[in-house]
Amino acid sequence: MTAIAAPRQVEPAEDAHREELAFLAAHDDGPRPPGWRLTPRAVVTYVTGSGGDALALPKGVSVAGVPSRLVISPKFVGERALVERSVITLAGERGLLLVGEPGTAKSMLSELLAAAVSGSSQLVVQGTAGTTEDQLRYGWNYALLLAEGPSPRALVPSPVFTAMRNGGVVRIEEVTRCLPEVQDALVSILSDRRIAVPELSGTDGATVHAAPGFTVIATANLRDRGVSEMSAALKRRFNFESVGPIGDLAAEIALVRRQASAALDRVKAPFAVDDVVLEALVTAFRDLRNGVSEEGWAVERPSTVMSTAEAVSVATSLGLAGTYFPGDRDPLSLLPGHLLGVVRKDDPGDAARLLGYWDGAVRRRAESGSRTWRRMWELRDVLDD
Repeated sequence: MTAIAAPRQVEPAEDAHREELAFLAAHDDGPRPPGWRLTPRAVVTYVTGSGGDALALPKGVSVAGVPSRLVISPKFVGERALVERSVITLAGERGLLLVGEPGTAKSMLSELLAAAVSGSSQLVVQGTAGTTEDQLRYGWNYALLLAEGPSPRALVPSPVFTAMRNGGVVRIEEVTRCLPEVQDALVSILSDRRIAVPELSGTDGATVHAAPGFTVIATANLRDRGVSEMSAALKRRFNFESVGPIGDLAAEIALVRRQASAALDRVKAPFAVDDVVLEALVTAFRDLRNGVSEEGWAVERPSTVMSTAEAVSVATSLGLAGTYFPGDRDPLSLLPGHLLGVVRKDDPGDAARLLGYWDGAVRRRAESGSRTWRRMWELRDVLDD
């Protein structure tokens, strides 16, 4: 009897975009670095999209189950040059470190790159204060170790070990949350491109050498508590790329709409948040994140990072409220309460900063005659509760 695969809340990039990856592999027959599934140019196209244009397979080329023409969807909203530099870093077998504030899609970008380069984004180490060196190198199945001694069968490979052996991409999330002595294990891995297993000395398994295609993508937050400074030696083995917030208002609104729609679709709920509400939501996030309004008025920034990811969460909550409590309240009236919940995450005192934003930018927009912002100003009392 064939087992039925359990449904997933979120599909990994290589499964969610399987058709696009297969199409791009056949579409671009240019030079590929050893071990890569796609050409560097195709990887960039996969991440940033084809600009709305339908690409066509070369004449005489066909792939079963893949259309001959396909529009590649944009998946990461950011500078194309950033993606190109990241791809070149990986093509040169250098470690890539994506740095930035929380919620700037560093993890998503690392997943997309891993899926396009090696066909899998699932080799991941989640950095925490409890991450051990075994999780970067290898461990042991102690039952087998006691029964038959050190052997390849008893060895438990880490994601890094597996990526080296198979020539894949390994992702290390929040690398600066790992303790310094754990981070140091990466220095020799990135330098020597091999892992020694002293317990298997004298056997073929005593050393695992990196196969062609092995690369490391790490991420690190700039504004975070409990981080460990990277050593100079480790820093030198990575190329750093800063992933910043989305610069364009319209692009951020489109991304929030797309991500929130996908989240609601997973629970079979329609995305029914009005464009006016969505624009007010994203505008407020951008004002508070940047410390200045779209009009150039000064805004006191809260300590909480007002990330695009948080904006997606709020938009999703507004959509869920409309689905499960239809007609109770209009989405705009729920927005101040959700904003208050976001800014209070790091410091309850940030509620005063949000109130100051209402008394400043929101009031001035209301006075200028904007119907949406007049309604927002009328909702000020929500912030006093």
